[in-house]
Amino acid sequence: MTPTFVRRIPPQSSPDYILSLTAEERTRSRFLFQSDDGQEVYLNLPRGTTLKDGDWLESDQGKFAKIQAKPEPVLTITTSQSLELLQAAYHLGNRHVPLEISSAYLRLSPDPVLQDLLEHRGLQVKSEIVPFQPESGAYGHSH
Repeated sequence: MTPTFVRRIPPQSSPDYILSLTAEERTRSRFLFQSDDGQEVYLNLPRGTTLKDGDWLESDQGKFAKIQAKPEPVLTITTSQSLELLQAAYHLGNRHVPLEISSAYLRLSPDPVLQDLLEHRGLQVKSEIVPFQPESGAYGHSH
């Protein structure tokens, strides 16, 4: 029987399943996934749930799953000038681009138009395959 995960819970001692999911997959509240060991698991979470790396879920059968951010293709933006990084975040935010923000870099999904815009602004753009954790939104809730 496929376990159905229905709620987020505090961390447990050991998971029954590990789900490595991309940033986009972590926004799917109702979906059939395969765990890292190939078992089918179903998510039936409240609509609008966005999962984060390290989240834990409980199934209606009492099983536990741990969420991991799966490495995926991204563009990592850096510069030696913090103001330039802030300006890039502003321009990307105006385009409603899912964006991971840190004091040292910005990270977004690959997009040749945005890559060109950022490079023309003098920023360093590096293609990588790493876990991607975009900001969840201005109001602190998931949707």
